[in-house]
Amino acid sequence: MNADQAAALGTRPVGPLLWSSSFQSTIAVATYGIYALTNAWFVSRGVGSIAFAAVNLVAPVLMILGAVTTTVGAGGASLVSRSLGLGDLRQAARATGTAFVVYWATALVITVVGLVFLDPLLTLLGATDETRGYAHVYGAVILAGSITATGFSSLVRAEGRMRFATMLWVVPVVCQIVLDPVLIFGFDLGVLGAALGTVGGQAVSMGMSLWFFFVQRDRPYRVALADLRPHGPTLRKLVAVGAPSFLGGFGATLVVALVNNLLVVLGGPVLMSAYAICARIGTFVLMPQLGISQGMQPLIGYNAGRGLTDRVDRTRTLAVRASLAYGTVACLAVLVTAGPLVGVFTDDPAVRDAATDALRVLALAYPLAGVAILVSAYFQAIGRALPSYVISIGSIIAIRVPVLLVFGLFGVGWLWVSFPVAELVAAVAALTILRVLGGDRAAWRPPPFRRRVRRR
Repeated sequence: MNADQAAALGTRPVGPLLWSSSFQSTIAVATYGIYALTNAWFVSRGVGSIAFAAVNLVAPVLMILGAVTTTVGAGGASLVSRSLGLGDLRQAARATGTAFVVYWATALVITVVGLVFLDPLLTLLGATDETRGYAHVYGAVILAGSITATGFSSLVRAEGRMRFATMLWVVPVVCQIVLDPVLIFGFDLGVLGAALGTVGGQAVSMGMSLWFFFVQRDRPYRVALADLRPHGPTLRKLVAVGAPSFLGGFGATLVVALVNNLLVVLGGPVLMSAYAICARIGTFVLMPQLGISQGMQPLIGYNAGRGLTDRVDRTRTLAVRASLAYGTVACLAVLVTAGPLVGVFTDDPAVRDAATDALRVLALAYPLAGVAILVSAYFQAIGRALPSYVISIGSIIAIRVPVLLVFGLFGVGWLWVSFPVAELVAAVAALTILRVLGGDRAAWRPPPFRRRVRRR
């Protein structure tokens, strides 16, 4: 695999190319979804439902790290794919090096600040006397290992290396799945074992990434130490394009924290445990929608860089259709199997009944759950940050949070209903923005990189 694989992004038929790219991305993220489910099972069965609720309380911390990862990943991948489309290998290497440095610096800040203010943070996230001890242990380990929390698979996908991008997910997750039962049951470490298993798998991913970008030679470009030096123009472009991902991830963190705090008032640990189960199931079920979004981005970025407008439009249309179709199938499947799915994670009758009822309502959001994310990713891929900002910020501040707060006033049943209602409004808004701005081809002409191949 070499430069020819990147060039294939602009020559192969769009349909099979999108299918292949999305399939590889889906395998990767679905593998993590499997880990999320198995981790939930190990904690729930090995420690208890209260411990599982506590682990879910720390989920926003992981989401913040994920937001930082997607910020540098989406921004860097957009620059890399467009640079390769233009044949500017120097810019591609510089964008990748900048992404590494920005993430490492941010992760160190998050670690220090998070550990210093961990207790107030847990209170803000809705920790109670029952859940605080477990949440403190889990959160401390996750924060301490935050620098390992990404393998930069988006940057690998940006040059067409779909198989290795998949392995950056699969190998670490397999390690995590093996480590969890050994540490939780074998060494009787409980929640601490679950956290150590997560960080251990992340470290494997980071090691694979360092080898790929800094050592491996059979690639269009290789990152040198000089590319790790801050470069102002590249940094500004990366942050401008990637920031909507951070805002979207931060907004999702805000929503989870808000829901947990509302559930503390409405029903306490039982409802919190029920929501934790539904969230893990939803994370897994909706992974293919994320895979479609991630698989679309390198195709959009590369072809936009080369000015191949018809291929960009075709890729975008097929991706939207695929996301809607998959979400509908997933919704129907979960509606039918909600009870058995919940029963896998808990034997507590109160938690099981509450989670089953909630899951059937939350599943109604699945058909449209990937739309806003996909449209935002499209605008990032073509280097247009403003529409992506509007979608990322607007869907949270103007739609999801207000709907949650208003519906939550009427009880827990209406709180669950707020999820599909908010998803519907967000999807309609995103598609309207896409209809108005997505066809403006003049706005995404190739960026002003130098149009020549630079041999390094």
